Amino acid sequence: MADAVAKPPRVTRRRTSRTSRMSGTKGKGSARRLPYLLIAPAGLLMLGFIAYPMLSVLYYSLQNYNVTKPWRNGYAGLDNFTKIFTDDPQFWDTLAFSGKWVVTEVLLQLVLGLALALLINQTFIGRGIARALVFSPWAVSGVLTTTIWMLLYNPSTGISRYLADAGIGSYGTSVLSDTGTVFWAAVLAELWRGVPFFAILILADLQSIPKDLYEAASVDGAGRMRQFFHITLPHLKDAIILSTLLRGVWEFNNVDLLYTLTGGGPAGQTTTLPLYVANTGIDGHDFGYASALTTVAFVILLFCSILYLRLSKFGGDNK
Repeated sequence: MADAVAKPPRVTRRRTSRTSRMSGTKGKGSARRLPYLLIAPAGLLMLGFIAYPMLSVLYYSLQNYNVTKPWRNGYAGLDNFTKIFTDDPQFWDTLAFSGKWVVTEVLLQLVLGLALALLINQTFIGRGIARALVFSPWAVSGVLTTTIWMLLYNPSTGISRYLADAGIGSYGTSVLSDTGTVFWAAVLAELWRGVPFFAILILADLQSIPKDLYEAASVDGAGRMRQFFHITLPHLKDAIILSTLLRGVWEFNNVDLLYTLTGGGPAGQTTTLPLYVANTGIDGHDFGYASALTTVAFVILLFCSILYLRLSKFGGDNK
């Protein structure tokens, strides 16, 4: 009788232990899912804001959709894309200018931003004020930047007048209306706004480099140039790759400054592909063809970004 009475508690303990293990497993599973459940509403909201416009553009790219010619609207298939590659020389002109604009801007902004970051990383009196002045143009919007530079380029009250007073150039000439100077005038205006972006990112990465490396290099007899190429640049590699990629995408999509500064002129000399898309959709009301152009631009950017990251080996061991 004693054995018969003693057995049931052991079975109960086993079941209790098994139940607790199952409860613990379920608890761990719920804990792992909890972060995803918490971010799910924001993720779904972001997905809606991103996916819906992309799908809409893809849909309209396959349509003839011109609000001024509704009788021609309807399914077009790949006709818009065929027209882009075979019957639209302006597409190739704007794509070539976009490439020229991106390469020029990104290279100049990188070089000047790196120089500024190295300068304001030094210790000197008034460094805080100098940093604030360097970073301040980044806080200015594109339209306000355009207003500032249009005043500077004004032939009556801007730099041109003072250069003419000094015997350089002539009175009444505008660099924005001359096909020989408009490109560099626009480049200079965008440099003023874009250089601080590189300076901010590179300065942040410069401050993470251990000082011991420079001290050890100095003890070994390495000069400033060798320290720059063998310590500074390798540590800045990922920051430079990321900043040039981001800035390249932004400069490719640059519309606000060029649209308000030159309007794509004179004679279409400063029309980028996104500006051509805006003119086609807004001024020409041909939203189907503008959507097809947007789709092509997206594919070009995606391909170039992936290729750039692969060739640059972003995230690799470089330190």
